[in-house]
Amino acid sequence: MIVVWRVTTRCNLGCGYCAYDRELPLSRTEIDAATVLRFAGVLSKYRTLTGNAVMISWLGGEPLLWKPLASLSKVLTEELRLQLSATTNGTALKSAPMRALIAGHFTELTVSVDGPSSFHDQIRKWPGGFEQLRAGVAQLRADAQHREQRLRLRINTVLMEQNIHLFSELCEQLLSWDIDEITFNQLGGNDRPDFHREHRLQPAHVEALAIMLPVLRERLRVRGIRLNGGVQYLQRFRASASGEQLRIASCSPGKNFLFIDEHGRAAPCSFTTPDYAVRLDELRSVDDLLALNQRYEQAVAQRRSRWCDDCPSTQVFEKFVD
Repeated sequence: MIVVWRVTTRCNLGCGYCAYDRELPLSRTEIDAATVLRFAGVLSKYRTLTGNAVMISWLGGEPLLWKPLASLSKVLTEELRLQLSATTNGTALKSAPMRALIAGHFTELTVSVDGPSSFHDQIRKWPGGFEQLRAGVAQLRADAQHREQRLRLRINTVLMEQNIHLFSELCEQLLSWDIDEITFNQLGGNDRPDFHREHRLQPAHVEALAIMLPVLRERLRVRGIRLNGGVQYLQRFRASASGEQLRIASCSPGKNFLFIDEHGRAAPCSFTTPDYAVRLDELRSVDDLLALNQRYEQAVAQRRSRWCDDCPSTQVFEKFVD
Protein backbone atom coordinates (compact mmCIF):
# COMPACT_ATOMS: atom_id res chain seq x y z
CA MET A 1 0.00 0.00 0.00
CA ILE A 2 1.17 3.51 -0.86
CA VAL A 3 0.11 6.23 1.59
CA VAL A 4 0.79 9.74 0.31
CA TRP A 5 0.64 12.07 3.30
CA ARG A 6 0.63 15.86 2.93
CA VAL A 7 2.06 16.78 6.29
CA THR A 8 2.50 20.52 5.80
CA THR A 9 1.39 23.36 3.56
CA ARG A 10 4.53 25.37 4.34
CA CYS A 11 7.01 25.92 1.54
CA ASN A 12 10.12 28.01 1.05
CA LEU A 13 9.97 28.42 -2.76
CA GLY A 14 7.74 30.53 -4.97
CA CYS A 15 6.50 28.25 -7.76
CA GLY A 16 3.79 30.08 -9.69
CA TYR A 17 1.83 26.91 -10.46
CA CYS A 18 1.65 25.60 -6.89
CA ALA A 19 -1.07 26.12 -4.29
CA TYR A 20 1.60 26.39 -1.58
CA ASP A 21 3.77 29.07 -3.19
CA ARG A 22 5.56 30.88 -0.34
CA GLU A 23 4.27 34.22 -1.63
CA LEU A 24 0.60 33.32 -1.35
CA PRO A 25 -1.16 34.80 1.72
CA LEU A 26 -2.23 31.47 3.17
CA SER A 27 -2.77 30.14 6.66
CA ARG A 28 -0.20 27.33 6.77
CA THR A 29 -1.23 24.05 8.39
CA GLU A 30 0.67 20.97 9.59
CA ILE A 31 -0.40 17.57 10.85
CA ASP A 32 0.51 16.82 14.45
CA ALA A 33 3.06 14.11 15.13
CA ALA A 34 0.80 12.16 17.50
CA THR A 35 -1.79 11.64 14.75
CA VAL A 36 0.86 10.37 12.36
CA LEU A 37 2.34 8.03 14.93
CA ARG A 38 -1.02 6.55 15.90
CA PHE A 39 -2.09 5.83 12.34
CA ALA A 40 1.36 4.55 11.44
CA GLY A 41 0.82 1.98 14.17
CA VAL A 42 -2.34 0.80 12.38
CA LEU A 43 -0.43 0.61 9.10
CA SER A 44 2.30 -1.42 10.77
CA LYS A 45 -0.25 -3.93 12.06
CA TYR A 46 -1.79 -4.06 8.58
CA ARG A 47 1.64 -4.89 7.15
CA THR A 48 2.14 -7.66 9.69
CA LEU A 49 -1.30 -9.23 9.23
CA THR A 50 -1.50 -9.02 5.42
CA GLY A 51 2.16 -9.34 4.45
CA ASN A 52 1.75 -6.30 2.21
CA ALA A 53 4.51 -3.71 2.30
CA VAL A 54 3.47 -0.18 3.27
CA MET A 55 5.24 2.93 2.04
CA ILE A 56 4.43 6.35 3.50
CA SER A 57 5.37 9.13 1.11
CA TRP A 58 5.73 12.54 2.73
CA LEU A 59 4.29 15.41 0.68
CA GLY A 60 3.85 19.14 1.13
CA GLY A 61 4.22 22.07 0.75
CA GLU A 62 7.79 21.14 1.40
CA PRO A 63 7.72 18.06 3.67
CA LEU A 64 11.38 18.27 4.70
CA LEU A 65 10.52 21.51 6.54
CA TRP A 66 8.16 19.60 8.84
CA LYS A 67 9.89 19.54 12.23
CA PRO A 68 8.72 16.08 13.43
CA LEU A 69 10.05 14.48 10.24
CA ALA A 70 13.36 13.23 11.63
CA SER A 71 12.15 11.68 14.88
CA LEU A 72 9.05 10.14 13.31
CA SER A 73 10.90 8.76 10.31
CA LYS A 74 13.24 6.85 12.61
CA VAL A 75 10.37 5.36 14.62
CA LEU A 76 8.36 4.46 11.53
CA THR A 77 11.24 2.61 9.89
CA GLU A 78 13.09 1.10 12.88
CA GLU A 79 10.18 0.15 15.12
CA LEU A 80 7.12 -0.05 12.86
CA ARG A 81 8.95 -1.44 9.80
CA LEU A 82 7.31 0.90 7.32
CA GLN A 83 9.01 2.19 4.19
CA LEU A 84 9.42 5.93 3.60
CA SER A 85 9.71 8.26 0.66
CA ALA A 86 9.15 11.96 0.04
CA THR A 87 8.71 14.44 -2.77
CA THR A 88 10.91 17.47 -2.12
CA ASN A 89 12.04 20.69 -3.74
CA GLY A 90 15.51 19.70 -2.60
CA THR A 91 16.41 22.84 -0.66
CA ALA A 92 17.05 20.75 2.48
CA LEU A 93 19.61 18.51 0.75
CA LYS A 94 22.33 21.03 1.65
CA SER A 95 21.87 19.86 5.26
CA ALA A 96 24.15 16.96 6.24
CA PRO A 97 21.78 15.76 9.01
CA MET A 98 18.87 15.72 6.55
CA ARG A 99 20.88 13.77 4.00
CA ALA A 100 21.90 11.32 6.72
CA LEU A 101 18.26 10.86 7.69
CA ILE A 102 17.24 10.13 4.10
CA ALA A 103 20.24 7.89 3.44
CA GLY A 104 19.57 5.90 6.61
CA HIS A 105 15.78 5.65 6.66
CA PHE A 106 14.21 6.31 3.27
CA THR A 107 13.56 3.79 0.51
CA GLU A 108 13.27 6.44 -2.18
CA LEU A 109 13.30 10.19 -2.73
CA THR A 110 11.69 12.23 -5.50
CA VAL A 111 13.32 15.58 -6.24
CA SER A 112 11.39 18.18 -8.24
CA VAL A 113 13.30 19.73 -11.15
CA ASP A 114 11.33 21.76 -13.68
CA GLY A 115 13.89 22.16 -16.44
CA PRO A 116 17.49 23.14 -17.14
CA SER A 117 18.97 25.68 -14.76
CA SER A 118 17.70 28.89 -16.36
CA PHE A 119 14.07 27.74 -16.40
CA HIS A 120 14.11 25.86 -13.09
CA ASP A 121 15.65 28.73 -11.13
CA GLN A 122 13.24 31.25 -12.59
CA ILE A 123 9.99 29.26 -12.22
CA ARG A 124 10.81 28.38 -8.60
CA LYS A 125 12.28 31.80 -7.71
CA TRP A 126 15.45 30.14 -6.45
CA PRO A 127 18.62 31.67 -7.93
CA GLY A 128 21.28 28.99 -8.28
CA GLY A 129 18.76 26.32 -7.32
CA PHE A 130 19.51 23.91 -10.15
CA GLU A 131 23.20 23.71 -9.29
CA GLN A 132 22.41 23.37 -5.60
CA LEU A 133 20.13 20.45 -6.43
CA ARG A 134 22.78 18.77 -8.56
CA ALA A 135 25.29 19.06 -5.75
CA GLY A 136 22.77 17.95 -3.11
CA VAL A 137 21.74 14.86 -5.05
CA ALA A 138 25.41 13.94 -5.58
CA GLN A 139 26.13 14.35 -1.87
CA LEU A 140 23.08 12.29 -0.95
CA ARG A 141 24.16 9.50 -3.27
CA ALA A 142 27.59 9.49 -1.64
CA ASP A 143 26.06 9.50 1.85
CA ALA A 144 23.90 6.49 0.90
CA GLN A 145 26.73 4.34 -0.48
CA HIS A 146 26.86 2.22 2.67
CA ARG A 147 23.30 0.89 2.18
CA GLU A 148 22.65 -2.74 1.35
CA GLN A 149 19.73 -1.70 -0.86
CA ARG A 150 20.31 1.23 -3.19
CA LEU A 151 18.40 4.41 -2.37
CA ARG A 152 16.07 5.05 -5.30
CA LEU A 153 16.49 8.62 -6.50
CA ARG A 154 13.86 9.98 -8.85
CA ILE A 155 13.58 13.32 -10.62
CA ASN A 156 10.09 14.59 -11.36
CA THR A 157 9.33 17.52 -13.62
CA VAL A 158 6.15 19.48 -14.35
CA LEU A 159 5.66 19.98 -18.08
CA MET A 160 4.00 23.13 -19.41
CA GLU A 161 4.05 25.17 -22.60
CA GLN A 162 7.17 27.08 -21.55
CA ASN A 163 9.39 24.09 -20.77
CA ILE A 164 8.21 21.08 -22.76
CA HIS A 165 10.68 21.87 -25.52
CA LEU A 166 13.41 21.78 -22.85
CA PHE A 167 12.56 18.29 -21.58
CA SER A 168 15.11 16.57 -23.80
CA GLU A 169 17.81 19.00 -22.68
CA LEU A 170 16.89 18.40 -19.03
CA CYS A 171 17.15 14.63 -19.47
CA GLU A 172 20.55 15.09 -21.09
CA GLN A 173 21.77 17.10 -18.10
CA LEU A 174 20.38 14.52 -15.68
CA LEU A 175 22.50 11.76 -17.23
CA SER A 176 25.36 12.72 -14.91
CA TRP A 177 23.28 12.89 -11.71
CA ASP A 178 23.43 9.16 -10.85
CA ILE A 179 19.64 8.94 -10.51
CA ASP A 180 17.43 5.91 -11.10
CA GLU A 181 14.24 7.30 -12.62
CA ILE A 182 12.68 10.32 -14.30
CA THR A 183 8.96 11.00 -14.12
CA PHE A 184 6.87 13.89 -15.37
CA ASN A 185 3.50 15.51 -14.74
CA GLN A 186 1.49 17.77 -16.96
CA LEU A 187 0.66 21.16 -15.48
CA GLY A 188 -2.63 20.84 -13.62
CA GLY A 189 -5.27 23.50 -13.28
CA ASN A 190 -6.75 22.79 -9.87
CA ASP A 191 -4.17 24.63 -7.78
CA ARG A 192 -3.66 27.84 -9.77
CA PRO A 193 -6.31 28.16 -12.54
CA ASP A 194 -5.02 31.50 -13.84
CA PHE A 195 -1.48 30.17 -14.24
CA HIS A 196 -2.84 27.04 -15.90
CA ARG A 197 -4.78 28.99 -18.53
CA GLU A 198 -1.61 30.76 -19.64
CA HIS A 199 0.82 27.81 -19.45
CA ARG A 200 -1.16 24.63 -20.09
CA LEU A 201 -0.11 22.01 -22.62
CA GLN A 202 -1.84 22.14 -25.99
CA PRO A 203 -2.50 19.10 -28.23
CA ALA A 204 0.53 19.88 -30.40
CA HIS A 205 2.77 19.84 -27.32
CA VAL A 206 1.51 16.40 -26.31
CA GLU A 207 2.10 14.99 -29.79
CA ALA A 208 5.63 16.39 -29.78
CA LEU A 209 6.17 14.71 -26.41
CA ALA A 210 4.88 11.40 -27.78
CA ILE A 211 7.48 11.57 -30.56
CA MET A 212 10.22 12.61 -28.17
CA LEU A 213 9.69 9.94 -25.51
CA PRO A 214 10.88 6.76 -27.29
CA VAL A 215 14.20 8.36 -28.25
CA LEU A 216 14.71 9.77 -24.77
CA ARG A 217 13.68 6.52 -23.12
CA GLU A 218 16.26 4.50 -25.03
CA ARG A 219 19.04 7.03 -24.50
CA LEU A 220 18.38 7.02 -20.77
CA ARG A 221 17.95 3.24 -20.61
CA VAL A 222 21.46 2.53 -21.87
CA ARG A 223 22.73 4.79 -19.09
CA GLY A 224 20.74 2.91 -16.44
CA ILE A 225 17.98 5.51 -15.99
CA ARG A 226 14.32 4.62 -16.34
CA LEU A 227 12.00 7.17 -17.97
CA ASN A 228 8.47 6.44 -16.79
CA GLY A 229 5.09 7.28 -18.30
CA GLY A 230 3.09 4.57 -20.08
CA VAL A 231 0.60 4.56 -22.94
CA GLN A 232 -2.34 5.39 -20.67
CA TYR A 233 -0.40 8.29 -19.24
CA LEU A 234 -0.04 9.90 -22.66
CA GLN A 235 -3.74 9.24 -23.21
CA ARG A 236 -4.43 11.26 -20.07
CA PHE A 237 -2.24 14.09 -21.40
CA ARG A 238 -4.03 14.06 -24.77
CA ALA A 239 -7.44 14.14 -23.13
CA SER A 240 -6.50 17.04 -20.87
CA ALA A 241 -5.06 19.04 -23.75
CA SER A 242 -8.12 18.52 -25.96
CA GLY A 243 -10.74 18.88 -23.24
CA GLU A 244 -11.86 15.26 -23.40
CA GLN A 245 -13.11 13.66 -20.20
CA LEU A 246 -11.71 10.31 -19.04
CA ARG A 247 -14.25 8.66 -16.79
CA ILE A 248 -13.09 6.05 -14.27
CA ALA A 249 -15.56 3.31 -13.38
CA SER A 250 -13.55 2.34 -10.30
CA CYS A 251 -9.99 2.86 -9.10
CA SER A 252 -10.39 0.31 -6.26
CA PRO A 253 -10.37 3.24 -3.81
CA GLY A 254 -8.51 2.71 -0.58
CA LYS A 255 -7.12 -0.72 -1.51
CA ASN A 256 -3.57 -0.01 -2.61
CA PHE A 257 -3.39 3.78 -2.47
CA LEU A 258 -4.46 6.31 0.14
CA PHE A 259 -4.08 10.08 0.33
CA ILE A 260 -4.04 11.81 3.72
CA ASP A 261 -3.99 15.58 4.13
CA GLU A 262 -2.62 17.89 6.78
CA HIS A 263 -5.97 17.83 8.62
CA GLY A 264 -5.89 14.06 9.10
CA ARG A 265 -8.44 13.21 6.41
CA ALA A 266 -7.98 10.04 4.34
CA ALA A 267 -9.34 9.82 0.80
CA PRO A 268 -8.84 7.77 -2.38
CA CYS A 269 -6.88 10.72 -3.84
CA SER A 270 -6.21 14.37 -3.11
CA PHE A 271 -8.91 15.53 -5.54
CA THR A 272 -11.75 13.59 -3.89
CA THR A 273 -10.92 14.57 -0.31
CA PRO A 274 -13.90 16.97 -0.07
CA ASP A 275 -16.23 14.21 -1.28
CA TYR A 276 -15.01 10.99 0.34
CA ALA A 277 -12.70 11.89 3.23
CA VAL A 278 -12.67 9.71 6.34
CA ARG A 279 -11.19 11.11 9.52
CA LEU A 280 -8.19 9.19 10.81
CA ASP A 281 -9.93 9.08 14.18
CA GLU A 282 -12.32 6.60 12.55
CA LEU A 283 -9.50 4.31 11.43
CA ARG A 284 -8.43 2.67 14.67
CA SER A 285 -7.77 -0.89 13.58
CA VAL A 286 -6.70 -3.04 10.67
CA ASP A 287 -10.34 -4.01 10.19
CA ASP A 288 -11.21 -0.33 9.79
CA LEU A 289 -8.47 -0.02 7.18
CA LEU A 290 -9.55 -3.12 5.30
CA ALA A 291 -13.14 -1.85 5.25
CA LEU A 292 -12.14 1.41 3.56
CA ASN A 293 -12.52 0.11 0.02
CA GLN A 294 -16.14 -0.89 0.57
CA ARG A 295 -16.79 2.35 2.41
CA TYR A 296 -15.42 4.43 -0.46
CA GLU A 297 -17.24 2.35 -3.08
CA GLN A 298 -20.51 2.98 -1.26
CA ALA A 299 -19.76 6.69 -1.10
CA VAL A 300 -19.05 6.77 -4.84
CA ALA A 301 -22.33 4.98 -5.56
CA GLN A 302 -24.28 7.44 -3.39
CA ARG A 303 -22.64 10.72 -4.46
CA ARG A 304 -20.17 10.32 -7.29
CA SER A 305 -17.47 13.00 -7.27
CA ARG A 306 -17.13 15.09 -10.39
CA TRP A 307 -13.43 14.16 -10.40
CA CYS A 308 -14.31 10.51 -11.06
CA ASP A 309 -15.88 11.56 -14.37
CA ASP A 310 -12.56 13.08 -15.48
CA CYS A 311 -9.94 11.46 -13.27
CA PRO A 312 -6.69 13.45 -13.00
CA SER A 313 -4.93 11.08 -10.56
CA THR A 314 -1.58 10.15 -12.06
CA GLN A 315 -1.27 6.79 -10.27
CA VAL A 316 -4.41 5.61 -12.10
CA PHE A 317 -2.87 6.33 -15.52
CA GLU A 318 0.49 4.51 -15.50
CA LYS A 319 2.70 7.39 -14.45
CA PHE A 320 5.20 4.90 -13.04
CA VAL A 321 5.15 2.51 -16.02
CA ASP A 322 7.87 2.85 -18.65
